[in-house]
Amino acid sequence: MYLSATRAADSARTTTATPAARRVGGTVIALGLVSLVTDMSAEMITAILPMYLMYGLGLGYLHLGMLDGLYTGATALLRLGGGFAADRLNRPKAVALSGYGLSAATKLGFPLVGASLGGIGTLVGLDRAGKGIRTAPRDALITAATAPEALGRAFGVHRALDTAGALLGPLLAFALLAGVAGGYDQVFVVSFCLAVVGVLILAFFVNNPPAAPGHRRATVRAALSAVTDARLRRVWLATGILGVATVGDMFLYLAIQRQLGLPPQALPLLPLGSALTFMLAAAPVGRVADRLGRWRVFLAGHLLLLGGYLALTGTASGWPIAVAVLAMHGVFYACSDGVLMAHIGPSIPDSVRATGMAVIQTTQALARAGGAVVFGIVAQTVALSTAFGFAAAALAAAVTASAVLCLRKPSP
Repeated sequence: MYLSATRAADSARTTTATPAARRVGGTVIALGLVSLVTDMSAEMITAILPMYLMYGLGLGYLHLGMLDGLYTGATALLRLGGGFAADRLNRPKAVALSGYGLSAATKLGFPLVGASLGGIGTLVGLDRAGKGIRTAPRDALITAATAPEALGRAFGVHRALDTAGALLGPLLAFALLAGVAGGYDQVFVVSFCLAVVGVLILAFFVNNPPAAPGHRRATVRAALSAVTDARLRRVWLATGILGVATVGDMFLYLAIQRQLGLPPQALPLLPLGSALTFMLAAAPVGRVADRLGRWRVFLAGHLLLLGGYLALTGTASGWPIAVAVLAMHGVFYACSDGVLMAHIGPSIPDSVRATGMAVIQTTQALARAGGAVVFGIVAQTVALSTAFGFAAAALAAAVTASAVLCLRKPSP
C-alpha cells in the first residue's frame, strides 16, 4: 500500500541519516525568523478584525464567512503563479521577497480606508495575495536546504517560529489598544514596521539554493506532468476534500467567546490558546511525522479538529471545554501545516518543486475558502452550535474518504 511504502521509505532514510543531516540549517532558522516577525505583523491586524466586524460594524455570520473565505482564498491562484515563477526563474528567494514586500505595503493602507468594508476587503485580499506569492517559494527554500529524512523536523521548527509570531502579534495589538484608547492607527504602523523587518531579514540572510546538476528550466508541460502524477493527485484530491469540510478559524473563536459569555474585547485573545499549542507542538509533531509517516499524522490532526467541532455543538460548555478546543485546534495545525509540505516535497522534482507545492496549497486554500462561505450560510440559518454539528459530520466523512483514497494502491 502507498502509505506503507512511504512510511518504510521514510524509516529507511532516517536510519541511514547522519547527525549532521538531521540538523536544522541556518536557512530554515532565518526563514523562521522572517515568518515570526511577519506573522506578528499580520496577526496584530487579523486578531482585531472579528471584533471590529461583528461588534464594530454589526456584520452578520454571512458577511464574516465571506470575508473569512476571502482571507483564505485570496492566496489561492497567486500561489500557483508564485510557485511557477520561482521554478521558471530558479529564484525562489526573489519571488518570496516580492510577496513579503506586498504584504508589508498593505499595512499602511488600513488607516486610509477607515470603516469601508470594501476597502478592508481589498487590503485583506492584497495582503493574502502577498502570502500566496511567497508561500510556495519559501517552502521550496526550506526543502532545498534540508535532508529529506529531516523535513518534518525542519518544517516543524519553521512553523514553531512562525506561530510564535502569531502568539505575540495579538498580545502586542491588545497592549497597544489597552494603552491608547482607539489606537487602531498605532496597531497598523507597528504592524508595518515589523513587516519591513521581515523583508530585510529575508533580503540579507537567505540565499537562493545552488542549481542541482542537470537542472532544467521549468516549463508548463513539466509542471503539469509533476502535479498530475498519481501519488500527488491523490494527495491533491484528499487535501481538497478535507479543506472544504474545515470551518474558518474566526467562527471557532466566536463560538468559544459566546459559549463562555466573554465580552467582545476578549475575542482577540482567544487565538493565543491555539497559537501557543501550535508553537509548542510543531517541532515534536514534525519529528513524530518523520518516524511514523507524515500522511498518518496529517489525518490524525483532522481527527483532533473533529473532536473540537463536536465540543462546540453545545452539549457542554465552560472553561475546560474551551481550553480543550483551543488545544486541539493548535495541535491540528501542528499536524497539518508543515507536515503536509514535508510529505509531498521529496516526491516532486527539484525543477518544479515550488509549483507542485503551490498546487497542493492552492487546492487547500480554495477548499477552505469555500468551506468558510458555506459554513457562514449555514450559521446564518441555524444556531451556531448546530452548524458545528453539521461541520463535524462533514469532517468525519472527509477524513474517512481521504483515508480510503490514500490507502488505495495507485492504478498502473
